[in-house]
Amino acid sequence: MKNRSNEALVALRRILKVTELNARALAQQSELTTSQSLLLQYVAEQEQALPSAIARAIELKQATITVLLNQLESNGFVTRSRDTEDRRRVWVRLTDAGNKVLEQSPDLLQSRFQKGFDRLESWEQSMIITALERIAALLDAKDVEAAPILDVGDLDRLIDDA
Repeated sequence: MKNRSNEALVALRRILKVTELNARALAQQSELTTSQSLLLQYVAEQEQALPSAIARAIELKQATITVLLNQLESNGFVTRSRDTEDRRRVWVRLTDAGNKVLEQSPDLLQSRFQKGFDRLESWEQSMIITALERIAALLDAKDVEAAPILDVGDLDRLIDDA
C-alpha cells in the first residue's frame, strides 16, 4: 500500500508545478505576471477604473496595485489621468499596447480553475475548500497572507524576477 502522505505531496507538487509553468508561459508570451494580467483584464472590462476599485476587484492591497500600475505604465500598457472634477481621483485606462499584450496573453490558469470550480456542486466546493484549509494548517500556513491569485513569487515583482 502506498504512503498516503506521499500521494498528497505529489498532488501538491503537481499544483505548484503547473502554477509555475503557467507563470513562465505567461511571462514568455506576454512579458506579464499573473497579477499584471489580472489588472489589465479588469481595466479592459471596465474601460477605465480607479486604483481602489482595481484593488477590491482583484483582491490585492492598494500598495501592490500602485507598484503594478507603475510597472504597467512604464511599459506603456496603461495610462493614468486625473479626474477633471475631482483631482484626487486617478483613472486607469489601457493603451493600444495594453490591449494588444492582453490579446496575445495565454489563458490564465486561474481562469481555468475558477471556471471548473464554479461548475462543481456546492458541497464539492465546500469539501475542497475545507481540505485546502486543512492542508494550509498542516503546513503552518493558515496565517500566511495570500491573495486569490495562482502565481509564484511576489505578486508585485518585476517580470525579470520571474
